Amino acid sequence: MKFTINRAAFLKELNNVSRAISSKTTIPILTGLKLVADDNGLTLTGSDADISIEALIHADDPDNQLAIESTGAIVLPARFFGDIVKRLPEDNMTLDVTEGFQTEITSGSASFTINGLDANNYPRLPEIDATDAITLSGDVFRELINQTVIAVSNQESRPILTGVHFTLVDDQLLAVATDSHRLSQRKITLPTSASATYDVIIPGKSLTELSRMISDDNPDVEMRLSDNQVLFTIDDRLFYSRLLEGNYPDTSRLIPKEATTSAEFDAKSLLASVERASLLSHESRNNVVKLTLNSEDGKATIFGNSPDVGNVEEELTPKELTGDELEISFNPDYMKDALRSFGQTEIRIAFTSPLRPFTLVPTEDSENFIQLITPVRTF
Repeated sequence: MKFTINRAAFLKELNNVSRAISSKTTIPILTGLKLVADDNGLTLTGSDADISIEALIHADDPDNQLAIESTGAIVLPARFFGDIVKRLPEDNMTLDVTEGFQTEITSGSASFTINGLDANNYPRLPEIDATDAITLSGDVFRELINQTVIAVSNQESRPILTGVHFTLVDDQLLAVATDSHRLSQRKITLPTSASATYDVIIPGKSLTELSRMISDDNPDVEMRLSDNQVLFTIDDRLFYSRLLEGNYPDTSRLIPKEATTSAEFDAKSLLASVERASLLSHESRNNVVKLTLNSEDGKATIFGNSPDVGNVEEELTPKELTGDELEISFNPDYMKDALRSFGQTEIRIAFTSPLRPFTLVPTEDSENFIQLITPVRTF
């Protein structure tokens, strides 16, 4: 196996594929990068058994400057190989596999020789033969991931909550995540009704890595499902992830249907106020921020307190404030994550009582996006 390629084009796909390669794995060959050169071009594969990523560098794309002298396959130690490629002196590089899987990498006057492994021993990627596919524009899918994955749990004690629950019925795609302290739910109406219904849980870590692969110029993301795997296709990149097994809890009953107090804020301004209040609350052991609402005088006030450092109090200016007087405490980190997910828009926060979960929705699209936060008991 021997080929010459533009180093920048190679590095771009190497970085994408490396997202799936972990140094901590029980299968030693998975710490390596698999390279396959054939008539179509150069295929790079990385996997940690949970996530697998495959990228094709086309031979007929002049930007790649890919010239394959002889076809073949090799697995190279990913970390060392990546460091070598990044530091090569010239724009192009040549890789030549000789006897005993010895691999020579040359660029300009620099030459490295590293030991490779037999690609036949690399685990096969899952086969997904599902014909039904969900297709979303890249920016919409990335937004959906970023708005929901913030609420997945980091606790392996309840592994089902470390994923995002996707359901598809007719033309309604619903994504929900919760860690039992907060919840994020996003609904998307697809252009056409799907021929099949889906009910799957995709690990939050997989979705985070996937969102990093979706660049601004990626037009579409295609999603296909099998019994225990999901495949995302982005241009010439394939992203496989295992699915989480089990039944996701019924989250629809957690969302309050009515409110006794509601307030409308500019999301960006409220975020800035919560960030200021949390400067002191983070110094306290309980990390709590308090919000008081009084619709009679139209005032809202936010408090942060640390017995060791001091306290902060700031008066807010809600766009609208109705309902009962209320005092509620919450984790400011949850609130900041929720507010960032809305971007620059106006939001409505609906409360039912000081100890019941409250919801945040955008004022113009309240049906399709909901964030829910459970308050903190402070007495």
